[in-house]
Amino acid sequence: MKLSPLKFFLKNIYIETPLAWAQLSHQKVRLAVATTGVCFANILMFTQLGLLAMLTEGTTKLHESLGGDLILVSSFSPSLQFRISFPQAYLYQAASVDGVEAVAPVYISRANWVNPNQLSQPNDSNRRVPRRRGFFGNEVRVIAFNPSQSFVMNLPEVNQQLSKLTAPDAVLFDRLSQATLGDIPQLLTQQKDVVTLMENQRTYPVGLFSMGSTINDKGNVIMSDWNYALRNGQNSLKSVRLGVVKVKEGANIQTVQAQLRQRLPQEMSVFTHAELIQREQDFHSSQPEGIILKFGTVVGFVVGVIILYQVLYSDVSDHLAEYATLKAMGYSDRSLLLVVLQEAVILGVMGFIPGFFASVGIYELLVTLTRIPLVMKADVAIQVFLLTIIMCSVSGAIATTKLRSADPADVF
Repeated sequence: MKLSPLKFFLKNIYIETPLAWAQLSHQKVRLAVATTGVCFANILMFTQLGLLAMLTEGTTKLHESLGGDLILVSSFSPSLQFRISFPQAYLYQAASVDGVEAVAPVYISRANWVNPNQLSQPNDSNRRVPRRRGFFGNEVRVIAFNPSQSFVMNLPEVNQQLSKLTAPDAVLFDRLSQATLGDIPQLLTQQKDVVTLMENQRTYPVGLFSMGSTINDKGNVIMSDWNYALRNGQNSLKSVRLGVVKVKEGANIQTVQAQLRQRLPQEMSVFTHAELIQREQDFHSSQPEGIILKFGTVVGFVVGVIILYQVLYSDVSDHLAEYATLKAMGYSDRSLLLVVLQEAVILGVMGFIPGFFASVGIYELLVTLTRIPLVMKADVAIQVFLLTIIMCSVSGAIATTKLRSADPADVF
């Protein structure tokens, strides 16, 4: 029976095992050790970059939630983390610029928050009193604005509940806040009214939204500027933390931004959303904690280089006679160097895969423990993969120094 050309080719084809893989798979224990070392280095780099993302990107959740087209902040404030305000009068100047449809002030502060579970059972339906002293220490970030200016927040969930903020002492609670602030979402499903204390004043969470806590803030609440003024005094409305600018339809945002910068005093800065987010991230990444996390990534890289170098150097030393034989047969140093580099790259890929999935699990654990949003991003995975390949290539290049100096005549 005559075989077809394809079946004849498949029957007679011979796939030679690559020399690099044959060298690695010859000693299973050494292969497992090397893969584990690369995996550990990958997890270390992923963890450091993940913590850096929590530090930089996690602090911009408020920035990403703002609406409007342009944001006004004080030039003296390098980050919204600092409580630096500017006079409300500057907003009136901004509103007079051509192309500006509306300007809304946003007030940001921090306030002590009591977990509702730490309050005593109510004596009646309208009053609850503290059970004991000493439960302060939880702080929330308070975000206040005029509910009638719905363009302030770019969160549909918030905009649908703005009418609730007109009630006295009413706030919207961030469901992604830290657990120490209390399980407000569950309480809202179980009770008609939820009551707690904020700055030792009765407060009613009347709705929920999602923004996410940060390293500096355990949670967020949104309230009306009217309630904010009742708690902090009418003069508190004269100091604004942010100004949200809505540009008229058809107007060029860059042109309006340039006019605002020209009209407003030098102590005012005008940013687009992207510029404000980038400024916040640059600030936190330049702080000592950001530098430490970047250095931790470098440490992970160096650890991987050392581990792989030890493995590959031992492999070259154990097979020096085989490499000398290949040299005697006419193989060049470059060809043998490529073999070792192939081994390094194979180890890098084998270690990256389990390291990636283990790091995804670590990210999920960090989100569960901190409630700070953190996801594995494609650019982070690509960055670590490229670092892994470079790490393995450097280790392979260093490990071949003995191979290049080997003389077949000396070996035999």
